[in-house]
Formats: sequence, C-alpha cells, structure tokens
Amino acid sequence: METEKFILGISAFYHDSAAAVIKDGIVIAAAQEERFTRKKHDPGFPAQAVKYCLAESGLALEDIHAIVFYDKPLLKFERLLETYLSYAPRGIRSFIAAMPIWLKEKLFLKSELKKSLQALQPDSNLPPLYFSEHHLSHAASAFFPSPFEEAAVLCIDGVGEWATTSAWAGRGNRLEGLWQIDFPHSLGLLYSAFTYYTGFKVNSGEYKLMGLAPYGKPVYADLIREHLIDIRDDGTYKLDMKYFDYATGLRMTSRHFHKLFGGLPREPESEVTQREMDLAASVQEVLEKVILKLAHTLCEETGLKNLCLSGGVALNCVANGKLLESGIVDNLWIQPAAGDAGGALGAAQALHHHYYNGARNVIADDAMQGSYLGPAFTDEQIRQWIDTNKYSCQQLSETTLSDNVATLLDQGSVIGWFQGRMEFGPRALGSRSIIGDPRNTDMQSQMNLKIKYRESFRPFAPAILAGKVSDWFELDKDSPYMLLVAQVKQERCYPDVADTFLAGIEKLKVPRSEIPAVTHVDYSARVQTVSMDTNPRFCKLLEAFEEKTECPVLVNTSFNVRGEPIVNTPDDAYRCFMRTEMDYLVLGNCLLSKSDQPVFKDTSDWLTEFELD
Repeated sequence: METEKFILGISAFYHDSAAAVIKDGIVIAAAQEERFTRKKHDPGFPAQAVKYCLAESGLALEDIHAIVFYDKPLLKFERLLETYLSYAPRGIRSFIAAMPIWLKEKLFLKSELKKSLQALQPDSNLPPLYFSEHHLSHAASAFFPSPFEEAAVLCIDGVGEWATTSAWAGRGNRLEGLWQIDFPHSLGLLYSAFTYYTGFKVNSGEYKLMGLAPYGKPVYADLIREHLIDIRDDGTYKLDMKYFDYATGLRMTSRHFHKLFGGLPREPESEVTQREMDLAASVQEVLEKVILKLAHTLCEETGLKNLCLSGGVALNCVANGKLLESGIVDNLWIQPAAGDAGGALGAAQALHHHYYNGARNVIADDAMQGSYLGPAFTDEQIRQWIDTNKYSCQQLSETTLSDNVATLLDQGSVIGWFQGRMEFGPRALGSRSIIGDPRNTDMQSQMNLKIKYRESFRPFAPAILAGKVSDWFELDKDSPYMLLVAQVKQERCYPDVADTFLAGIEKLKVPRSEIPAVTHVDYSARVQTVSMDTNPRFCKLLEAFEEKTECPVLVNTSFNVRGEPIVNTPDDAYRCFMRTEMDYLVLGNCLLSKSDQPVFKDTSDWLTEFELD
C-alpha cells in the first residue's frame, strides 16, 4: 500500500511569501507570512507560515515527502543578465543595485532555503527540495483545485522568470503549456506603471487604481493603445519600452511617459484629481479589452469553455466580471490567492501531479475549502484569552449570537467579526472581517475614514447568501472569493439623476441603490456569496440579518487598518478594535462592547507601526 505523500510548497523573496501543505493533492493548510509577522506583503522566508502549516498537518519536517519552491532563481537570473545586456549601457545604476543581492543570496537560493528550513527543526532530516517554474505554479494553483475536469488556464502577472502571460490546457492531472508572452512585455507591469504614475504603491496599490477607475472616463485609452501597447487581434501584445523604466531603471515610468501624459507622477498621499481618475479608467479599459481577446483566443484554440485564472492580474475583479458577462466562457474559476502567495500552493500541486503523477480529486464546488486554510482558535481558547486579559464580554449561544449581532448591525453598529480559520489570499471572506449594514448611506465613508483610515473612494464588498445573489445582482453563479464584479439589479437601483452635475469623488454622496454602502458609482459591486458548506456561522448571521431587515446582504471588508495585514490572532483583532471606531467585536461566540472595555494601555499609533500601502 502506497504511503501518504505530504508536500510543502513555499513562495518567498519577492513579495507575499507563503507556505502550503498538501496531502495527496488535497490542501491541508496555507497561510501568508505577513499575517504572523504583521509586515504587509512580507517577502522574507515564511518561517512562521511553515511552522503553522506543519503544526496544522501534525507533521515534522522529516515527515514531509518533498519541499518545492515556486519559481526557478537561475532562470530569473538569466533574464536579469540578458535584460541588462540588451539595454546596455542604460540601467547601470539598477544593475549595480541588484547584483550584490543576487550574488550573495538569490543565486544560491537552494542552500539558503535549506539553511532556513533546517533552522526550524535543527534535528530533522530535510526532505528533497525541488523548484517549479513560476507560471507553472500559477497555472497549477488555478487548475488543480478548480471544479473542472478540463479547462483552459490563463496566467497574467508582472513577471515570473521570463513569462508575463501564459496559456495552458488542463486535462485530468496534467497541464500543457501552449504559449507565453515574455518580459519586458507585461500587462501586469503596464497596470503597475499606471499605479505608480497615479501615486499609489506598486504591488499593493493596484486595487486602488481599479477602485478609482469608475470615477473617471477613459479619455487616455486611445493614447495608451497608440503609444504604449500594440495589441494584436488575438490579444497578444507588445509594449513600447521607451515609455517604461522598469526593465533596467529604478522607476516604473520614463520621461517619455511623463511627457505623453502631461506631467510627473502624482505625489503619494496628495490629492487625487480627476486626471488620476481618468488615467485609472483608461488603463482599466485597455486591460479589460486585452484579457477578453486573450481569453477568446485561448478558448478557440483549445475548444474548452471552462477557464481558470491566476497571477496577480486575476485579482482584477472588474475585468473578471466583464469576462464572465462576455459569453466567451461558460464557467470561470479564479484562484482566491491568485498572486505570489498562491504560488506556494501551486508549486506543491504541480509537483504532486506532474512529478509524482498523483491522482487528482475534482470537487464539485472546488478544492479550496472556501479558502479558509489558516489558523483557528476555539471558543474555549478565546474565552481563556479574554479572561486572562480581564476584558469584558458576553458569551452567547450560536442562535443568540446571530440574533444579537444582526440587531446591532440594524442599529448602525460597525462590528469586527473573528471566526474559524483565517482566509488564505488577500480577501477577508467572513472569518477576519469588519461588517456593517449595507443600507446605511453613511457606511462607506464612515468605514473608510473612521475604521480603515484610508481613501474615501475605496469600495466595499457585499457578502450575500448564495441562494439570494440573483435577487440582488446581475449574477447567476456563485462568487465565494469576492473576485467577480456584477451590476446591482436594476429594480434595486435608484434613478441616475441626482448626480448629473457631480464629478469625481462628489459622486459618492449620492445613494444609488437599496444597498448604497456596497454600490459603486457605476452601479456595480464586488460580490461575495456565502454558503452553509464553507462558513456556517457567517451564513447564519446573514440569515438572521435578512429575517430582521429583509436584506440578505452585509458590508464585508478586511479586518485591519490601512497598511496592516489582516488580523490573525484574537490579540491582533482586539488591538485593531480598540484603536479604531468599531463599536463591537465578536471573537468566536463572545461579544465585546467597546464601551465595556478597560482603558486600552497600548498607546502606539497605527500610522507609525504600519507602512502606508
């Protein structure tokens, strides 16, 4: 009888480092290092994430069958050298800055990884260490956990080793690479260039650019297509590199880019103007058109109508919604940890299926278990922690908890909601969430400015009972990972007359539907469907809120402040709760009121503790 195979996947040393353990292809645990270190997008070796994954699996390192890293550093080094040679003598400053790190650490990554792993359990015998290609890791994370026996797979990100866009056909337990677009031509880096130019942080602020786009008009879209990107009929593309500086320089954009768009990049934290909104709308439109063309080409080539997406660009839920709406595909599945963190899981899946020829278990919904793959705390552990710290709480039954919290939400309270296993990926999905009443016209600005301490234009997502989604949104499929944008049902919307003469952020002041706190200015919303199968406690809360209000929807945003990783432990949650204007905190089955808590002695300021994203 064949023994069980446990594989540990690791992603690290760029951004969003993570670890994952699978058993015979089934994911047991996965987590990002940032949640433990409290350093957003932590790129370091994921020591604590590895420790958690091993503990959750009940394993020591020597029990692991194999360890796999999510990309191939030698191929990446080859790309670095070839790029500098092809652009020489330009880029000498960037070359001088990059080389010492490569020659000291990254070029000898295998020995560095072994050293870091051995430090976790010094007396353990290390299992064999393998390396997967970056885009294979992305493709594996998208296809193997998907609910499809066969599917086309599209991976779009900034850059892996060479690939920036890659196309695959997945059948059974195999992935076949079909074609790829190589660095420096990158749709992800084009979007990041505009993220940088509009004053937001690359590899972090792309969400802001997407959220800003509906406030603007795509007045620069033709300029982008004429000068920056040559898009062919099949969706493949080429960038004009004279407008970009990322290949060899220390910035994303060049002086030619600045001249084309009429000025220098916006200073971070300065006022966001209509110009930035229009730039965001323009690059968003271009991105969507390219993705639609690429998807159409891939589905035509393969004859497959199921499509899986991964890579950082797959987190652009507006483009995903347009893709599903287009009719190009029958079914769409997106890896919830689509960025580099998901590469840890994908590398492990690739090794299991491709190297070991392991069997694949296709699960009707998907194999991600709602992406609830991180640490959990029992009600008993939480109560003990509360008592030890002498905090005040009410311990409630399951039914009473749902009813009481639904009442508080109906009364306008903002509540921290901490339940079960932490989410894997960038979205809070009802385990580490801040929740509110979507019918409240002031809720979006209140949560942004007083709770999250972030830009007022940032949209919030509606969490809705899965069976009710088509009653409220133009969506007839589940969206469990908050990765699809859909229009609010027309009968739920208010006439678009009040803001005819308003522009930009002023449009936020006009309620647009029965659920204004989650309805964007273009009448869209980033939908999360909630089911009893994956998150019963959150589902029961939504049912209780619907029974009280006839609305099966709640505002759901991540439990953190700006620049802070999503909370992991009760201690993280309580600190965030006490340092913001949240009204209540729910930890397991314990309800904590802000007004009942002892004087909070932590005087540190989140602004100095966390680097702004």
